[in-house]
Amino acid sequence: MLLISWLSLFTWSSITISPLDALQALYQFDQDSIAQHIVRDLRLPRVLVALLVGACLAAAGVIMQGLTLNPLASPSVLGVNAGAALGMALVSTITPWFGLLGTTMAAMIGGGLAWSLVMLLGSGWRTGNEQGRLVLAGVAISALCAALTKALVIIEEDQASAVITWLAGSLTDARWQTFDAFWPVAVVGLLGASLLSPSLNLLQLGDDNARNLGVSIGFVKLIGSFLVLLLVGASLGAVGSISFVGLLVPHMAKLLIGQDHRRFLPIAILLGASLVALADTLSRAIIFPMETPAGAILALIGAPFFIYMVRKKTL
Repeated sequence: MLLISWLSLFTWSSITISPLDALQALYQFDQDSIAQHIVRDLRLPRVLVALLVGACLAAAGVIMQGLTLNPLASPSVLGVNAGAALGMALVSTITPWFGLLGTTMAAMIGGGLAWSLVMLLGSGWRTGNEQGRLVLAGVAISALCAALTKALVIIEEDQASAVITWLAGSLTDARWQTFDAFWPVAVVGLLGASLLSPSLNLLQLGDDNARNLGVSIGFVKLIGSFLVLLLVGASLGAVGSISFVGLLVPHMAKLLIGQDHRRFLPIAILLGASLVALADTLSRAIIFPMETPAGAILALIGAPFFIYMVRKKTL
């Protein structure tokens, strides 16, 4: 993670930035150096936001898979991303003066409504629910939210460019202002996920066994759902729609460290941060000096993985 972050500070820049410039911008800042200004004012906040986004989405994926006992559960598959996108599109096209905090709140509300509908239609709160039904409900709600988002873009053409850029999931506009508004929410969400991990372990035993061991099933699922919305809403409000991190990373962490949420959640957070930072770095390299949205890079990685899991009959 540190290596990827360091490389991201100086690679693929229109103005030549040396590795030494990247280090000096952090420790011996030279006000007269344009390269160091680029590192400190543009590249560093972008890297930090990318790391936090990856960590939050990975933690959200771990929580969702733990709550639903479904290996395909993730914000992108179960409609949270699509609902958040719809909420953001509503705010951007109808009330664009709300700013960053407004879009974050809209993303949380939209994602929450979509998540609630998916869990209701897919019987996600019931013991022994069919995992395939939950995924199908997520696909249906995602399609509905996507259609409504496209309708808003067509109706409000003046704001279409901003919404389309947000839907692509790009960190191009991530600045210190974005980081300052994002990191407190991210820290609260990640700490909450860590505190919830022992209860997620007990949920894997089944609702009846977990209840016999003293777990309040309803309370855990309520808190877990709130944390998912907090993590996903803040992330998507900051940089746009980033998909498949919550699906891919938890399985990578489980392969490395095992099934104990207390152990693989921190690994998932680090892997998620590394993955988004790597995708952001590659987004500048593919068609340099132009940029490809990081969300597109992650979709190219995550979509084949989703197909692979379906073929492995995880449903």
